[in-house]
Amino acid sequence: MRDRTGRPSRVDPGAVGQGLSPALPPTGPEGTLPPSGSVIPEAAWRRALDLIGKADEIALACHVSPDGDALGSMLATGSVLRALGKRVIASFGDRHFAVPRLLRFLPGQDLLVPPADVPAEPELMITFDSSTPDRLGLLGANTAKAHEVIVIDHHLSNTGFGTLSLIDPHVAATAVLAEQLIYRLGGSLDRDIATCLYAGLVTDTGSFRYSSTTPEVHQMAARLVATGLHTDEIARELWDRSPFGYLKVLAAALDRVSLEDHLVWTYVPRVDRAAYGLPYTELEGLIDIVRRTDEAEVAAVLKEDDHGAWQVSTRSKGAVDVGSICAELGGGGHHNAAGFTSHGSVEDTMAAFRALLANADGEA
Repeated sequence: MRDRTGRPSRVDPGAVGQGLSPALPPTGPEGTLPPSGSVIPEAAWRRALDLIGKADEIALACHVSPDGDALGSMLATGSVLRALGKRVIASFGDRHFAVPRLLRFLPGQDLLVPPADVPAEPELMITFDSSTPDRLGLLGANTAKAHEVIVIDHHLSNTGFGTLSLIDPHVAATAVLAEQLIYRLGGSLDRDIATCLYAGLVTDTGSFRYSSTTPEVHQMAARLVATGLHTDEIARELWDRSPFGYLKVLAAALDRVSLEDHLVWTYVPRVDRAAYGLPYTELEGLIDIVRRTDEAEVAAVLKEDDHGAWQVSTRSKGAVDVGSICAELGGGGHHNAAGFTSHGSVEDTMAAFRALLANADGEA
C-alpha cells in the first residue's frame, strides 16, 4: 500500500523486517504486564508458555471468513513466534482460501498457507477468535487430531473445545489476549505487529464506539499507536473503501429492508453479488448500516454465501441478548453482536429467529 505521494505507507507489508518501526519493551513499567482487564488465571498462561516452548512447529488457525480481530490476532502472534525461532504456519478453513480485500494490508501474510497444507495432526495448534470447531471450517478436523490445542477467544459462547482455554468474554477483542500472550512470550511490539493487533481492536470495538470500549482498551490502543502505525490508513482500509458493485448490492438490500415491531432486517441473495462479481466478504459492513434504524432494537442481515447457505448477522442495542438467540440456532457471539448459519429458506430462517426474539422480548 502506498500513501498519497506514492511512497510505501507505514502499514505496507513490504516494509516488514526493514527496521522502520520502533519496538516497545516486552513488559510495562518496572517489568509489569500492561493492563488488559482479563481474568484468565496465571496458571493457564504458564501452561500456554510451556506448550509453546516445547513445540517445534506450531499451526495457527482462525475462523472462516476472517475479520480483523481473527486474522490480525493470528498474524501478530505468528510473527512473534517466528521471531522467537518457532516454525509457524497459519491458515483459515475456507474452501476458497483468500484473504478478504479489506484485510490485505495486514503484515505477516507470508505466514499463511491454504488449509490443505496444514498438518493433519499438528503437534500444537492455536486457534483465534473461534467459539466452536465448526467455525474453523476445513481446519476443524486438524484441530480435533492435534496433540494440543490452545483456544484464544473472547466469545461467551465458546465451547471450550481445546486442551487449554485462554478464553475471556470480558475483554473487548481476541487481540487483547493475543497482546497478553505476546508480552508473556517476551516478544516486542513493532509497527507491523501493532498494526495487526490494532486492526483487531478497532474491528471488535466498532472503532471504540461499542460498550466493550474500556479504559484498558484505550491504554492498549495507545501502546499500539506509539509504535508509529498510521491510524488513518488502517481506518481507510477497513471502512472507507469499497468497489462500485457494493453500492449496487447495498441499494438492493436497502430496497428490500423490512421493519417489524422492533426488528429491522434484510437479505442479500448471491445472485445480487454475482451480477457485479462481488465477493461474499464485501458484505461484512452491511449490518452496521441496517442497525442504525432508530425504531429498531434488533437488526438482522441474511447473506447468502457461495455454497447457498445463509450467514445471518445480528445486532442488538442492549435490551435483547442476540448472542443467546443465535446460540439456540447453532451459532453464537456476544450479547449485542452475534450470528448463525441457516440452510433453510429466508422465510424459514426469519420465522425461527422471530420466534426466539419474541420469547426474549417476553422475558425482558
